[in-house]
Amino acid sequence: MTTTALPEPAPPLPDALRPWITEIATVTGGESVAHAPDTATKLVVRVHEDGRRDALVIGPRTRASYHRAGTERLASCVQLHLAPGAARPLLGVAAADLVGRAVPLGNLPTHTARQLAHDTTDLEAKELIDRLTRTLGRLPLPDSRGRLLRAAVDALSMRGDRPPAQVKDVARELAVSERQLRNLFAEGVGLSPKHYARIDRVRTVLAQAPTARWADLAATAGYYDQAHMTSDFRTLMGVPPRSFFTGRLPEARPCQAFDRL
Repeated sequence: MTTTALPEPAPPLPDALRPWITEIATVTGGESVAHAPDTATKLVVRVHEDGRRDALVIGPRTRASYHRAGTERLASCVQLHLAPGAARPLLGVAAADLVGRAVPLGNLPTHTARQLAHDTTDLEAKELIDRLTRTLGRLPLPDSRGRLLRAAVDALSMRGDRPPAQVKDVARELAVSERQLRNLFAEGVGLSPKHYARIDRVRTVLAQAPTARWADLAATAGYYDQAHMTSDFRTLMGVPPRSFFTGRLPEARPCQAFDRL
């Protein structure tokens, strides 16, 4: 059985965490897993069947990857999606340095990262959320650049039936140049604004395809037409939409080891 690794919602996010974390979710998988492209940098807490815990930082993923499940199974896996611009103040590195990588949380340079790595090895999920709330609630709130980045991310994201705005229109609305917008995204998201919007559209297709007609979905997601949607989906997912949703996928490969900083 192949499972697409899209997160399942977890309990509501405490208000004190919202400046730093946008979502808390759990992920389950079958015998093989399709990891969709993802714009988020995530703190991933894994609990192994033998009780061991570890914490990784997973950077944005620009293309889908297909993996076979290993012999070792996880008892649980919780993902905390970092807010745009949160990587540098929390982890000490730009989001661009984490693209396509999985790094042990404790290897990152800030005291906050090391403290969080220590907490994840000792605390149960509910206690961990409480500790995160206390730890991150003491940090300075995002500055004007952080707020500007989040406004741009929101404008370039699907929100209900609202298609994403064009990059040039977002730059004009926020009174910055397109170059400044690209620099903001490189530091705080790790992707260009156009690549961010492209991934967000494909994830919309993944989420809505089971209940929508292809042509309607293409229009809703902001594509020029169905052919444009199919081309983009094939580029990022490795196969066209019809192949993906009927299980005709690229060959799955074993998961690779994580990076060390």
